[in-house]
Amino acid sequence: MPMSPITVLLAEDHTIVREGLRALLKLESDIQVVAEAQDGRQAVALAEKLKPDVIVMDIAMPLLNGMEATRQILHARPGVKVLVLSAHSDDAYVSRVMELGASGYLVKQTAAHVLPEAIRRVHEGKKCFSPIISRRRKEQAVKARARGDLPAKKAAQISSRETEVLQLIAEGKANKEVAEELKISVKTVEKHRQNLMDKLNIHDTAGLTRHAIATGVIESSVQGTTL
Repeated sequence: MPMSPITVLLAEDHTIVREGLRALLKLESDIQVVAEAQDGRQAVALAEKLKPDVIVMDIAMPLLNGMEATRQILHARPGVKVLVLSAHSDDAYVSRVMELGASGYLVKQTAAHVLPEAIRRVHEGKKCFSPIISRRRKEQAVKARARGDLPAKKAAQISSRETEVLQLIAEGKANKEVAEELKISVKTVEKHRQNLMDKLNIHDTAGLTRHAIATGVIESSVQGTTL
């Protein structure tokens, strides 16, 4: 009796990239793309509805970024495997998504020929990284052991909802637009905004936007205003 294929959800906001990934994976008899999401919010909804085995997740997506989508998905379904596929290879991005529970991290520029095998590996419960990331992680671990580093002090913890509000604010949306998108009241948005400023010791919208860019919540190209 043939084994069931590995079901995959593609979460990527660029249509041409999604189409390319789907075409690539269509060649694999043991992998089946069951849905595509063009933003993080859609990815969360489809993950809950379809319960795929593996989610191939971009980081920089509108409305809800891939990091926060990963956090929400793994909170709801700890067993699902999230394989990040991103143009960014910054150590901060990699560390953050791995802390959230992702199973692997591939750099888009080199991922095409290894993506099918990476999906199989994470489905088996293994970790998978692009070679450049894997080398850096090993080097960092060796250096940290040699220095006897203590665990890094945790940054201010903001909630899942606060992260959603932060992204929408950083994308230039007014409080009313944020409220409509999240289906909450304007008063609640204002409360979340104030909580963010208090926790992060930031005192204006421009500061929140800079923080969102620095921490990978949005890409700098999303917000066109000079900061």
